[in-house]
Amino acid sequence: MHFGAKWAFGQLNKIDTSMQTGKPFKKQPLVLAIGVAIALMSGAHAQAPASATVSDVPPPVSAASIAASVAADKAKKSEIVASNNDLLSLYQEAANNDPVFLSARYAYDAGREKRWQGFAGLLPQVVATGNETQNDFTRRGNTETRFMSRGWAVRLTQPLFSWDKWETARQGFISSDIAAAQYAAAEQDLVIRVTEAYFNVLNAQDTLNLARNKKALIAEQLEQAKRNFEVGTATITDTHEAQSRFDLVVAQEIAAQADLTIKRGALEQIVGKPIGELKSLAPEAKISLVVNEDPKTARSKLANKSKKKTTVTQEASKNIDVNAVIGVAPTQSMNDWVSQAEDVSYSVVASKLSYEVAKRETSKSVGGHLPSVELVGQRSYTDSESFNALTSGTLPIQSFSTQGIVQLTVPIFSSGYTQSVVREKAALEKKALSDYQNTRRSIAQATRQAFLGFNQGLAQVKAYEAAEISAMSALESNKLGYEVGVRINIDVLNAQDTLFTTRRDLAKARYDTILNGLRLKAQAAVLSSEDLQAVNALLK
Repeated sequence: MHFGAKWAFGQLNKIDTSMQTGKPFKKQPLVLAIGVAIALMSGAHAQAPASATVSDVPPPVSAASIAASVAADKAKKSEIVASNNDLLSLYQEAANNDPVFLSARYAYDAGREKRWQGFAGLLPQVVATGNETQNDFTRRGNTETRFMSRGWAVRLTQPLFSWDKWETARQGFISSDIAAAQYAAAEQDLVIRVTEAYFNVLNAQDTLNLARNKKALIAEQLEQAKRNFEVGTATITDTHEAQSRFDLVVAQEIAAQADLTIKRGALEQIVGKPIGELKSLAPEAKISLVVNEDPKTARSKLANKSKKKTTVTQEASKNIDVNAVIGVAPTQSMNDWVSQAEDVSYSVVASKLSYEVAKRETSKSVGGHLPSVELVGQRSYTDSESFNALTSGTLPIQSFSTQGIVQLTVPIFSSGYTQSVVREKAALEKKALSDYQNTRRSIAQATRQAFLGFNQGLAQVKAYEAAEISAMSALESNKLGYEVGVRINIDVLNAQDTLFTTRRDLAKARYDTILNGLRLKAQAAVLSSEDLQAVNALLK
Protein backbone atom coordinates (compact mmCIF):
# COMPACT_ATOMS: atom_id res chain seq x y z
CA MET A 1 0.00 0.00 0.00
CA HIS A 2 1.12 3.57 -0.69
CA PHE A 3 2.74 5.39 2.21
CA GLY A 4 0.02 8.08 2.22
CA ALA A 5 -2.68 5.44 2.32
CA LYS A 6 -0.97 3.60 5.20
CA TRP A 7 -0.72 6.82 7.16
CA ALA A 8 -4.37 7.79 6.49
CA PHE A 9 -5.78 4.44 7.49
CA GLY A 10 -3.47 4.36 10.51
CA GLN A 11 -4.90 7.68 11.65
CA LEU A 12 -8.44 6.40 11.15
CA ASN A 13 -7.67 3.29 13.24
CA LYS A 14 -6.31 5.48 16.01
CA ILE A 15 -9.44 7.62 15.95
CA ASP A 16 -11.64 4.54 16.07
CA THR A 17 -9.66 3.19 19.04
CA SER A 18 -9.94 6.51 20.82
CA MET A 19 -13.71 6.60 20.32
CA GLN A 20 -14.07 3.08 21.70
CA THR A 21 -11.91 3.78 24.77
CA GLY A 22 -13.48 7.19 25.37
CA LYS A 23 -10.18 9.07 25.02
CA PRO A 24 -10.23 12.47 23.40
CA PHE A 25 -8.79 12.82 19.91
CA LYS A 26 -7.68 15.79 17.86
CA LYS A 27 -9.77 17.12 15.02
CA GLN A 28 -6.90 18.07 12.69
CA PRO A 29 -5.60 14.52 12.16
CA LEU A 30 -9.18 13.38 11.57
CA VAL A 31 -9.78 15.93 8.83
CA LEU A 32 -6.40 15.33 7.26
CA ALA A 33 -6.82 11.55 7.33
CA ILE A 34 -10.28 11.66 5.77
CA GLY A 35 -9.02 14.03 3.05
CA VAL A 36 -6.06 11.80 2.16
CA ALA A 37 -8.26 8.70 2.11
CA ILE A 38 -10.79 10.33 -0.21
CA ALA A 39 -8.01 11.54 -2.52
CA LEU A 40 -6.48 8.09 -2.72
CA MET A 41 -9.88 6.50 -3.35
CA SER A 42 -10.52 8.98 -6.13
CA GLY A 43 -7.15 8.13 -7.64
CA ALA A 44 -7.99 4.47 -7.44
CA HIS A 45 -11.23 5.08 -9.34
CA ALA A 46 -9.28 7.03 -11.93
CA GLN A 47 -6.89 4.07 -12.41
CA ALA A 48 -9.74 1.54 -12.72
CA PRO A 49 -9.73 -0.67 -15.82
CA ALA A 50 -11.51 0.54 -18.93
CA SER A 51 -14.07 -2.26 -18.63
CA ALA A 52 -15.82 -0.43 -15.79
CA THR A 53 -19.16 1.10 -16.88
CA VAL A 54 -20.99 4.23 -15.81
CA SER A 55 -23.57 2.14 -13.99
CA ASP A 56 -20.81 0.53 -11.94
CA VAL A 57 -19.50 3.90 -10.72
CA PRO A 58 -22.27 6.51 -10.16
CA PRO A 59 -21.20 10.08 -10.96
CA PRO A 60 -20.58 12.29 -7.94
CA VAL A 61 -23.25 14.94 -7.15
CA SER A 62 -21.93 18.20 -5.83
CA ALA A 63 -23.66 20.32 -3.19
CA ALA A 64 -23.69 23.24 -5.62
CA SER A 65 -25.69 21.29 -8.21
CA ILE A 66 -28.18 20.16 -5.56
CA ALA A 67 -28.64 23.73 -4.31
CA ALA A 68 -29.09 24.98 -7.87
CA SER A 69 -31.73 22.32 -8.57
CA VAL A 70 -33.63 23.15 -5.38
CA ALA A 71 -33.50 26.86 -6.17
CA ALA A 72 -34.78 26.23 -9.69
CA ASP A 73 -37.70 24.16 -8.34
CA LYS A 74 -38.60 26.87 -5.84
CA ALA A 75 -38.44 29.54 -8.53
CA LYS A 76 -40.67 27.48 -10.81
CA LYS A 77 -43.19 26.86 -8.03
CA SER A 78 -43.14 30.55 -7.07
CA GLU A 79 -43.77 31.51 -10.69
CA ILE A 80 -46.72 29.13 -10.91
CA VAL A 81 -48.18 30.38 -7.62
CA ALA A 82 -47.74 34.01 -8.68
CA SER A 83 -49.48 33.38 -11.99
CA ASN A 84 -52.43 31.82 -10.15
CA ASN A 85 -52.85 34.60 -7.61
CA ASP A 86 -54.57 37.26 -9.63
CA LEU A 87 -58.20 38.25 -9.17
CA LEU A 88 -59.58 36.05 -11.96
CA SER A 89 -57.88 32.85 -10.85
CA LEU A 90 -58.95 33.34 -7.24
CA TYR A 91 -62.52 33.96 -8.39
CA GLN A 92 -62.45 30.67 -10.30
CA GLU A 93 -61.19 28.89 -7.19
CA ALA A 94 -63.92 30.52 -5.11
CA ALA A 95 -66.59 29.47 -7.61
CA ASN A 96 -65.61 25.86 -6.96
CA ASN A 97 -64.85 26.05 -3.23
CA ASP A 98 -66.88 28.81 -1.58
CA PRO A 99 -69.59 27.16 0.57
CA VAL A 100 -71.93 30.14 0.25
CA PHE A 101 -71.87 30.02 -3.53
CA LEU A 102 -72.05 26.23 -3.64
CA SER A 103 -75.12 26.39 -1.40
CA ALA A 104 -76.74 28.82 -3.86
CA ARG A 105 -75.86 26.52 -6.76
CA TYR A 106 -77.47 23.51 -5.09
CA ALA A 107 -80.49 25.60 -4.17
CA TYR A 108 -80.80 26.52 -7.85
CA ASP A 109 -80.62 22.86 -8.88
CA ALA A 110 -83.33 22.06 -6.35
CA GLY A 111 -85.48 25.03 -7.36
CA ARG A 112 -85.52 24.00 -11.01
CA GLU A 113 -87.35 20.82 -10.03
CA LYS A 114 -90.33 22.89 -8.84
CA ARG A 115 -91.29 23.50 -12.47
CA TRP A 116 -91.80 19.81 -13.23
CA GLN A 117 -93.29 19.04 -9.82
CA GLY A 118 -96.04 21.60 -10.36
CA PHE A 119 -96.71 20.54 -13.94
CA ALA A 120 -96.87 16.86 -13.02
CA GLY A 121 -100.04 17.47 -10.99
CA LEU A 122 -101.94 18.21 -14.22
CA LEU A 123 -100.85 15.00 -15.93
CA PRO A 124 -102.37 11.50 -15.60
CA GLN A 125 -101.51 9.48 -12.54
CA VAL A 126 -101.37 5.68 -12.87
CA VAL A 127 -101.47 3.40 -9.83
CA ALA A 128 -101.29 -0.40 -9.79
CA THR A 129 -102.34 -2.54 -6.80
CA GLY A 130 -102.32 -6.26 -6.11
CA ASN A 131 -103.61 -8.46 -3.29
CA GLU A 132 -103.79 -12.06 -2.11
CA THR A 133 -106.07 -13.17 0.73
CA GLN A 134 -106.35 -16.42 2.66
CA ASN A 135 -109.79 -17.22 4.13
CA ASP A 136 -110.49 -19.84 6.79
CA PHE A 137 -114.17 -20.92 7.00
CA THR A 138 -115.45 -23.16 9.81
CA ARG A 139 -119.02 -24.26 10.40
CA ARG A 140 -120.18 -25.52 13.81
CA GLY A 141 -119.57 -29.21 14.05
CA ASN A 142 -117.69 -29.34 10.72
CA THR A 143 -114.05 -29.21 9.79
CA GLU A 144 -112.29 -26.03 8.76
CA THR A 145 -112.31 -25.08 5.08
CA ARG A 146 -109.55 -22.85 3.66
CA PHE A 147 -109.78 -20.97 0.36
CA MET A 148 -107.74 -18.25 -1.37
CA SER A 149 -108.55 -15.10 -3.31
CA ARG A 150 -106.25 -12.83 -5.26
CA GLY A 151 -106.47 -9.94 -7.70
CA TRP A 152 -104.94 -6.83 -9.21
CA ALA A 153 -106.08 -3.44 -10.44
CA VAL A 154 -104.64 -0.63 -12.56
CA ARG A 155 -106.16 2.81 -11.97
CA LEU A 156 -105.60 5.91 -14.12
CA THR A 157 -106.70 9.34 -12.85
CA GLN A 158 -106.70 12.45 -15.05
CA PRO A 159 -107.72 15.78 -13.48
CA LEU A 160 -110.24 17.62 -15.65
CA PHE A 161 -110.79 20.56 -13.35
CA SER A 162 -108.84 21.17 -10.14
CA TRP A 163 -108.13 24.77 -9.17
CA ASP A 164 -105.72 23.64 -6.49
CA LYS A 165 -103.53 21.68 -8.92
CA TRP A 166 -103.70 24.39 -11.57
CA GLU A 167 -102.39 27.04 -9.18
CA THR A 168 -99.73 24.63 -7.91
CA ALA A 169 -98.49 24.21 -11.47
CA ARG A 170 -98.23 27.97 -11.95
CA GLN A 171 -96.41 28.27 -8.64
CA GLY A 172 -93.89 25.66 -9.81
CA PHE A 173 -92.94 27.73 -12.84
CA ILE A 174 -92.59 30.88 -10.74
CA SER A 175 -90.55 29.08 -8.06
CA SER A 176 -88.14 27.87 -10.73
CA ASP A 177 -87.66 31.45 -11.92
CA ILE A 178 -87.04 32.55 -8.33
CA ALA A 179 -84.26 29.98 -8.02
CA ALA A 180 -82.68 31.24 -11.25
CA ALA A 181 -82.79 34.87 -10.06
CA GLN A 182 -81.32 33.97 -6.68
CA TYR A 183 -78.52 32.01 -8.32
CA ALA A 184 -77.69 34.92 -10.63
CA ALA A 185 -77.61 37.22 -7.60
CA ALA A 186 -75.27 34.76 -5.86
CA GLU A 187 -72.92 34.84 -8.86
CA GLN A 188 -72.70 38.62 -8.73
CA ASP A 189 -72.36 38.54 -4.96
CA LEU A 190 -69.39 36.18 -5.33
CA VAL A 191 -67.68 38.66 -7.66
CA ILE A 192 -68.19 41.43 -5.12
CA ARG A 193 -67.08 39.34 -2.14
CA VAL A 194 -63.93 38.05 -3.84
CA THR A 195 -62.99 41.50 -5.12
CA GLU A 196 -63.63 43.12 -1.75
CA ALA A 197 -61.61 40.48 0.12
CA TYR A 198 -58.81 40.78 -2.47
CA PHE A 199 -58.66 44.56 -2.14
CA ASN A 200 -58.80 44.28 1.65
CA VAL A 201 -55.63 42.18 1.50
CA LEU A 202 -53.96 44.69 -0.82
CA ASN A 203 -54.99 47.56 1.45
CA ALA A 204 -53.59 45.73 4.49
CA GLN A 205 -50.35 45.09 2.59
CA ASP A 206 -50.13 48.77 1.66
CA THR A 207 -50.70 49.76 5.28
CA LEU A 208 -47.97 47.38 6.45
CA ASN A 209 -45.51 48.53 3.78
CA LEU A 210 -46.17 52.17 4.57
CA ALA A 211 -45.64 51.49 8.26
CA ARG A 212 -42.31 49.81 7.51
CA ASN A 213 -41.18 52.63 5.22
CA LYS A 214 -42.27 55.15 7.81
CA LYS A 215 -40.35 53.21 10.44
CA ALA A 216 -37.18 53.29 8.34
CA LEU A 217 -37.41 57.05 7.73
CA ILE A 218 -38.17 57.81 11.37
CA ALA A 219 -35.24 55.62 12.40
CA GLU A 220 -33.02 57.65 10.10
CA GLN A 221 -34.40 60.85 11.57
CA LEU A 222 -33.83 59.48 15.08
CA GLU A 223 -30.18 58.74 14.34
CA GLN A 224 -29.71 62.20 12.87
CA ALA A 225 -31.29 63.77 15.96
CA LYS A 226 -28.92 61.79 18.19
CA ARG A 227 -25.88 62.88 16.17
CA ASN A 228 -26.97 66.50 16.25
CA PHE A 229 -27.45 66.30 20.01
CA GLU A 230 -23.99 64.80 20.46
CA VAL A 231 -22.35 67.62 18.50
CA GLY A 232 -24.50 70.22 20.24
CA THR A 233 -26.54 71.46 17.25
CA ALA A 234 -29.87 70.13 18.60
CA THR A 235 -31.59 69.64 21.91
CA ILE A 236 -32.53 66.38 23.60
CA THR A 237 -36.14 67.25 22.83
CA ASP A 238 -35.62 66.38 19.16
CA THR A 239 -34.29 62.96 20.14
CA HIS A 240 -37.20 62.29 22.47
CA GLU A 241 -39.73 63.32 19.82
CA ALA A 242 -38.13 61.07 17.22
CA GLN A 243 -37.96 58.20 19.69
CA SER A 244 -41.64 58.68 20.53
CA ARG A 245 -42.60 58.59 16.84
CA PHE A 246 -40.42 55.52 16.32
CA ASP A 247 -42.08 53.62 19.17
CA LEU A 248 -45.50 54.59 17.85
CA VAL A 249 -44.75 53.37 14.32
CA VAL A 250 -43.47 50.06 15.73
CA ALA A 251 -46.83 49.56 17.40
CA GLN A 252 -48.58 50.49 14.14
CA GLU A 253 -46.46 47.97 12.25
CA ILE A 254 -47.45 45.18 14.66
CA ALA A 255 -51.14 46.07 14.30
CA ALA A 256 -50.79 46.23 10.50
CA GLN A 257 -49.18 42.78 10.42
CA ALA A 258 -52.02 41.30 12.48
CA ASP A 259 -54.62 42.99 10.27
CA LEU A 260 -52.94 41.57 7.15
CA THR A 261 -53.11 38.07 8.61
CA ILE A 262 -56.82 38.50 9.31
CA LYS A 263 -57.55 39.88 5.83
CA ARG A 264 -55.65 37.05 4.16
CA GLY A 265 -57.59 34.56 6.26
CA ALA A 266 -60.87 36.09 5.08
CA LEU A 267 -59.83 35.71 1.44
CA GLU A 268 -58.64 32.15 2.03
CA GLN A 269 -62.00 31.36 3.61
CA ILE A 270 -63.73 32.28 0.35
CA VAL A 271 -61.17 30.71 -1.96
CA GLY A 272 -60.84 27.53 0.07
CA LYS A 273 -57.04 27.25 -0.04
CA PRO A 274 -53.92 29.11 1.13
CA ILE A 275 -52.91 32.05 -1.04
CA GLY A 276 -49.46 33.34 -1.85
CA GLU A 277 -48.36 36.78 -2.92
CA LEU A 278 -51.12 38.70 -4.66
CA LYS A 279 -50.80 40.97 -7.65
CA SER A 280 -51.19 44.59 -6.63
CA LEU A 281 -52.95 47.46 -8.31
CA ALA A 282 -50.69 49.21 -10.79
CA PRO A 283 -49.98 52.82 -9.73
CA GLU A 284 -50.51 54.02 -13.30
CA ALA A 285 -53.83 52.19 -13.67
CA LYS A 286 -56.65 54.44 -14.85
CA ILE A 287 -59.90 53.82 -13.03
CA SER A 288 -61.89 56.67 -14.50
CA LEU A 289 -64.15 54.51 -16.63
CA VAL A 290 -65.44 51.23 -14.72
CA VAL A 291 -68.95 51.37 -16.18
CA ASN A 292 -68.72 52.32 -19.84
CA GLU A 293 -72.36 51.88 -20.88
CA ASP A 294 -75.71 53.14 -19.76
CA PRO A 295 -77.62 50.50 -17.76
CA LYS A 296 -80.25 49.83 -20.43
CA THR A 297 -77.68 49.14 -23.16
CA ALA A 298 -75.61 46.95 -20.88
CA ARG A 299 -78.73 45.12 -19.74
CA SER A 300 -79.82 44.36 -23.31
CA LYS A 301 -76.37 43.07 -24.23
CA LEU A 302 -76.27 40.88 -21.14
CA ALA A 303 -79.75 39.53 -21.86
CA ASN A 304 -78.70 38.50 -25.38
CA LYS A 305 -75.65 36.70 -24.00
CA SER A 306 -77.41 34.99 -21.08
CA LYS A 307 -80.27 33.26 -22.83
CA LYS A 308 -78.43 30.06 -22.10
CA LYS A 309 -77.82 28.78 -18.59
CA THR A 310 -75.24 30.83 -16.74
CA THR A 311 -72.01 28.94 -16.18
CA VAL A 312 -69.36 29.42 -13.53
CA THR A 313 -66.40 28.86 -15.83
CA GLN A 314 -64.72 32.17 -16.59
CA GLU A 315 -63.15 33.24 -19.85
CA ALA A 316 -59.39 33.49 -20.15
CA SER A 317 -57.88 36.82 -19.20
CA LYS A 318 -57.10 39.08 -22.14
CA ASN A 319 -55.68 42.53 -22.72
CA ILE A 320 -58.33 45.17 -22.10
CA ASP A 321 -58.41 48.83 -22.92
CA VAL A 322 -58.93 50.13 -19.41
CA ASN A 323 -60.13 53.52 -20.61
CA ALA A 324 -63.00 51.81 -22.39
CA VAL A 325 -63.93 49.69 -19.41
CA ILE A 326 -63.91 51.65 -16.13
CA GLY A 327 -66.28 54.70 -15.68
CA VAL A 328 -69.74 56.21 -15.86
CA ALA A 329 -70.61 58.29 -18.91
CA PRO A 330 -71.66 61.89 -18.21
CA THR A 331 -75.11 61.23 -19.69
CA GLN A 332 -75.84 58.52 -17.10
CA SER A 333 -77.61 60.07 -14.16
CA MET A 334 -78.14 58.53 -10.77
CA ASN A 335 -81.88 58.26 -11.43
CA ASP A 336 -81.19 56.17 -14.53
CA TRP A 337 -79.27 53.65 -12.50
CA VAL A 338 -81.81 53.65 -9.68
CA SER A 339 -84.70 53.11 -12.09
CA GLN A 340 -82.85 50.26 -13.77
CA ALA A 341 -82.00 48.61 -10.43
CA GLU A 342 -85.58 48.88 -9.13
CA ASP A 343 -86.84 47.01 -12.18
CA VAL A 344 -84.26 44.33 -12.98
CA SER A 345 -82.06 43.80 -9.92
CA TYR A 346 -81.95 40.08 -9.25
CA SER A 347 -82.93 40.63 -5.62
CA VAL A 348 -85.92 42.71 -6.71
CA VAL A 349 -86.93 40.14 -9.32
CA ALA A 350 -86.75 37.31 -6.79
CA SER A 351 -88.78 39.30 -4.27
CA LYS A 352 -91.40 40.20 -6.87
CA LEU A 353 -91.73 36.58 -7.93
CA SER A 354 -92.08 35.56 -4.30
CA TYR A 355 -95.01 37.96 -4.07
CA GLU A 356 -96.54 36.28 -7.13
CA VAL A 357 -96.19 32.90 -5.45
CA ALA A 358 -97.95 34.25 -2.37
CA LYS A 359 -100.79 35.51 -4.56
CA ARG A 360 -101.13 32.07 -6.15
CA GLU A 361 -101.14 30.51 -2.71
CA THR A 362 -104.09 32.70 -1.70
CA SER A 363 -105.93 31.82 -4.90
CA LYS A 364 -105.23 28.14 -4.28
CA SER A 365 -106.68 28.33 -0.80
CA VAL A 366 -109.86 29.94 -2.22
CA GLY A 367 -110.08 26.92 -4.50
CA GLY A 368 -110.85 24.84 -1.43
CA HIS A 369 -114.47 26.00 -1.84
CA LEU A 370 -114.62 24.89 -5.49
CA PRO A 371 -115.55 21.45 -6.87
CA SER A 372 -113.07 19.25 -8.70
CA VAL A 373 -113.65 16.89 -11.63
CA GLU A 374 -111.52 13.86 -12.45
CA LEU A 375 -111.63 11.18 -15.14
CA VAL A 376 -110.93 7.74 -13.67
CA GLY A 377 -110.26 4.60 -15.70
CA GLN A 378 -109.70 1.24 -14.02
CA ARG A 379 -108.96 -2.30 -15.15
CA SER A 380 -109.10 -5.06 -12.49
CA TYR A 381 -108.90 -8.85 -12.22
CA THR A 382 -110.20 -11.10 -9.42
CA ASP A 383 -109.48 -14.80 -8.86
CA SER A 384 -111.28 -16.05 -5.74
CA GLU A 385 -112.63 -19.18 -4.11
CA SER A 386 -115.92 -19.24 -2.21
CA PHE A 387 -117.53 -21.80 0.10
CA ASN A 388 -120.08 -24.17 -1.51
CA ALA A 389 -122.61 -25.20 1.14
CA LEU A 390 -123.98 -28.07 -0.95
CA THR A 391 -120.68 -29.80 -1.46
CA SER A 392 -118.93 -28.38 1.59
CA GLY A 393 -116.08 -27.43 -0.75
CA THR A 394 -114.79 -24.42 -2.64
CA LEU A 395 -116.12 -22.82 -5.77
CA PRO A 396 -113.57 -20.95 -7.97
CA ILE A 397 -114.60 -17.62 -9.47
CA GLN A 398 -112.58 -15.53 -11.97
CA SER A 399 -113.59 -12.13 -13.30
CA PHE A 400 -112.26 -9.09 -15.21
CA SER A 401 -113.62 -5.59 -14.80
CA THR A 402 -113.13 -2.38 -16.82
CA GLN A 403 -114.50 0.92 -15.54
CA GLY A 404 -114.63 4.50 -16.81
CA ILE A 405 -115.72 7.11 -14.27
CA VAL A 406 -116.17 10.87 -14.29
CA GLN A 407 -115.82 11.77 -10.63
CA LEU A 408 -117.13 15.04 -9.21
CA THR A 409 -116.06 16.15 -5.74
CA VAL A 410 -117.90 19.02 -4.06
CA PRO A 411 -116.72 20.37 -0.67
CA ILE A 412 -119.70 21.08 1.58
CA PHE A 413 -118.51 21.73 5.12
CA SER A 414 -115.02 21.74 6.65
CA SER A 415 -115.76 23.23 10.10
CA GLY A 416 -114.21 26.59 9.15
CA TYR A 417 -110.83 25.16 8.13
CA THR A 418 -110.95 26.45 4.54
CA GLN A 419 -111.93 29.97 5.62
CA SER A 420 -109.08 30.02 8.13
CA VAL A 421 -106.57 28.96 5.47
CA VAL A 422 -107.82 31.72 3.15
CA ARG A 423 -107.30 34.36 5.84
CA GLU A 424 -103.83 33.03 6.60
CA LYS A 425 -102.73 33.09 2.96
CA ALA A 426 -104.16 36.58 2.45
CA ALA A 427 -102.06 37.86 5.36
CA LEU A 428 -98.96 36.16 3.96
CA GLU A 429 -99.66 37.75 0.60
CA LYS A 430 -99.63 41.20 2.18
CA LYS A 431 -96.41 40.32 3.96
CA ALA A 432 -94.80 39.30 0.65
CA LEU A 433 -95.92 42.61 -0.87
CA SER A 434 -94.33 44.55 1.98
CA ASP A 435 -91.11 42.55 1.60
CA TYR A 436 -91.08 43.34 -2.11
CA GLN A 437 -91.50 47.06 -1.50
CA ASN A 438 -88.76 46.99 1.13
CA THR A 439 -86.40 45.19 -1.27
CA ARG A 440 -87.01 47.79 -4.01
CA ARG A 441 -86.30 50.64 -1.61
CA SER A 442 -83.19 48.95 -0.23
CA ILE A 443 -81.84 48.30 -3.72
CA ALA A 444 -82.54 51.90 -4.72
CA GLN A 445 -80.65 53.18 -1.70
CA ALA A 446 -77.73 50.81 -2.31
CA THR A 447 -77.60 51.95 -5.94
CA ARG A 448 -77.45 55.60 -4.90
CA GLN A 449 -74.63 54.84 -2.46
CA ALA A 450 -72.67 52.94 -5.10
CA PHE A 451 -73.18 55.66 -7.71
CA LEU A 452 -72.13 58.45 -5.37
CA GLY A 453 -69.28 56.36 -3.97
CA PHE A 454 -67.95 55.68 -7.45
CA ASN A 455 -68.15 59.25 -8.75
CA GLN A 456 -66.91 60.81 -5.53
CA GLY A 457 -64.16 58.20 -5.42
CA LEU A 458 -62.88 59.32 -8.80
CA ALA A 459 -62.62 62.88 -7.50
CA GLN A 460 -60.95 61.68 -4.28
CA VAL A 461 -58.33 59.72 -6.21
CA LYS A 462 -57.39 62.80 -8.22
CA ALA A 463 -57.26 64.90 -5.07
CA TYR A 464 -55.12 62.36 -3.20
CA GLU A 465 -52.74 62.08 -6.17
CA ALA A 466 -52.22 65.84 -6.08
CA ALA A 467 -51.93 65.74 -2.27
CA GLU A 468 -49.24 63.04 -2.51
CA ILE A 469 -47.12 65.22 -4.76
CA SER A 470 -47.57 68.18 -2.43
CA ALA A 471 -46.73 66.06 0.62
CA MET A 472 -43.52 64.83 -1.00
CA SER A 473 -42.50 68.39 -1.80
CA ALA A 474 -43.32 69.47 1.76
CA LEU A 475 -41.24 66.65 3.20
CA GLU A 476 -38.20 67.54 1.10
CA SER A 477 -38.57 71.20 2.04
CA ASN A 478 -38.79 70.39 5.75
CA LYS A 479 -35.73 68.13 5.55
CA LEU A 480 -33.75 70.89 3.88
CA GLY A 481 -35.02 73.43 6.40
CA TYR A 482 -34.01 71.14 9.28
CA GLU A 483 -30.51 70.82 7.88
CA VAL A 484 -30.07 74.55 7.62
CA GLY A 485 -31.72 75.20 10.98
CA VAL A 486 -34.99 76.89 9.99
CA ARG A 487 -37.11 73.82 10.81
CA ILE A 488 -37.12 71.62 13.87
CA ASN A 489 -37.29 67.84 14.05
CA ILE A 490 -41.02 67.72 14.78
CA ASP A 491 -41.70 69.51 11.48
CA VAL A 492 -39.94 66.76 9.53
CA LEU A 493 -41.75 64.04 11.46
CA ASN A 494 -45.12 65.67 10.80
CA ALA A 495 -44.32 65.99 7.10
CA GLN A 496 -43.41 62.29 6.97
CA ASP A 497 -46.63 61.35 8.72
CA THR A 498 -48.65 63.47 6.28
CA LEU A 499 -47.00 61.81 3.28
CA PHE A 500 -47.60 58.26 4.48
CA THR A 501 -51.15 58.99 5.56
CA THR A 502 -51.86 60.46 2.11
CA ARG A 503 -50.44 57.40 0.37
CA ARG A 504 -52.51 55.10 2.52
CA ASP A 505 -55.69 57.09 1.84
CA LEU A 506 -54.91 57.19 -1.88
CA ALA A 507 -54.61 53.41 -2.09
CA LYS A 508 -57.82 52.95 -0.10
CA ALA A 509 -59.68 55.42 -2.34
CA ARG A 510 -58.60 53.55 -5.45
CA TYR A 511 -59.83 50.22 -4.08
CA ASP A 512 -63.13 51.67 -2.89
CA THR A 513 -63.77 53.39 -6.21
CA ILE A 514 -63.32 50.20 -8.21
CA LEU A 515 -65.44 48.24 -5.75
CA ASN A 516 -68.24 50.80 -5.88
CA GLY A 517 -68.19 50.61 -9.67
CA LEU A 518 -68.70 46.84 -9.50
CA ARG A 519 -71.45 47.24 -6.89
CA LEU A 520 -73.21 49.76 -9.12
CA LYS A 521 -73.28 47.34 -12.04
CA ALA A 522 -74.36 44.50 -9.76
CA GLN A 523 -77.34 46.48 -8.50
CA ALA A 524 -78.40 47.11 -12.10
CA ALA A 525 -77.92 43.39 -12.94
CA VAL A 526 -75.30 44.12 -15.63
CA LEU A 527 -72.19 42.81 -13.85
CA SER A 528 -70.43 40.09 -15.84
CA SER A 529 -67.11 38.26 -16.07
CA GLU A 530 -65.86 40.92 -18.51
CA ASP A 531 -65.97 43.48 -15.70
CA LEU A 532 -63.86 41.18 -13.52
CA GLN A 533 -61.38 40.81 -16.37
CA ALA A 534 -61.23 44.60 -16.68
CA VAL A 535 -60.34 44.95 -13.00
CA ASN A 536 -57.85 42.10 -13.28
CA ALA A 537 -56.14 43.99 -16.12
CA LEU A 538 -55.33 46.77 -13.62
CA LEU A 539 -53.22 44.40 -11.52
CA LYS A 540 -49.54 43.71 -12.02
